[in-house]
Amino acid sequence: MNFVDRAAAERVIDPLALVDYMEACHRQARAAAGDILLLDPQEGSGASFLCRAAWRSGRALGIKFGPIMPKNAAKNLPTIITVVAIFEGETGQPVALIDGHPVTNWKTAADSALAQRHLARTGAKRLLMIGAGTVAPYLVKGHLAVRPSLTEVAVWNRSPARGEAMVADLRRIGIEAELESDLEQAVRRADIISTATLAEAPLVRGAWLRPGQHLDLVGSFLPNMREADKAAVTAGRLFVDTRDGTVGRCGEIIDAGEAAIEGDLYDIAQGKARRSAEEITVFKNAGGGHLDLMTAEFIAQRMGLFA
Repeated sequence: MNFVDRAAAERVIDPLALVDYMEACHRQARAAAGDILLLDPQEGSGASFLCRAAWRSGRALGIKFGPIMPKNAAKNLPTIITVVAIFEGETGQPVALIDGHPVTNWKTAADSALAQRHLARTGAKRLLMIGAGTVAPYLVKGHLAVRPSLTEVAVWNRSPARGEAMVADLRRIGIEAELESDLEQAVRRADIISTATLAEAPLVRGAWLRPGQHLDLVGSFLPNMREADKAAVTAGRLFVDTRDGTVGRCGEIIDAGEAAIEGDLYDIAQGKARRSAEEITVFKNAGGGHLDLMTAEFIAQRMGLFA
């Protein structure tokens, strides 16, 4: 089996090509996917072991797995350590073992970018990135890749220092960005708002939204987490990447209710899209094993390891 390290995987990633690949996958049969989360038997450690599997029948099988070790933060070590194993779909033969970091980061970005391609308003100019953590720069790159009209990038973060560092990093790679200090005004000015935080209290308020905006919610993945209030989530047409990963799991979707969901990424890729320039669209990105598998397939294919 081939091992693909982080640097090698990053070298073959093209954001627009990855989104195109993911869209093509979502126009095919739905994948089977499931998660197993094992908690550390040592009470209070906070550690867990995640196994996220998916099967695209006839194409590929894959599993992303690894430990989540919160105490590593104090040791200046990664808290989430994963690898992705991918197998050929017809014979089950092993193809590659890929470092999980680029798979997770680019999968997350492509997930949101694919939805934004179909749900955001034509001619959208200003992107607001709320949060400056690991995945935030990937989200910015993904959104810009599918929407060339985005010529303004703003960043808001609870810690201005970290926000400034992200702005500087974006500028170093040729993305003109600026730091915002007033979140309400930043939301009101943006055409596309992407959030990637660990917020438990809503950051984006429905009262701040205006017609034509697209809201991309990424960070919330537990029932007690919320990046937007109910008024924001239900302000317009609501979509999710996967119902299994969001319903009953993500705080915003619990507030809105399953009935409020109009469709998922498969529905979006197969035709559900923005209907007017004035409507508000909302997308909840929660991830899933099938998205990790699609991204791993793309990397392996670009490296000549997978047909």
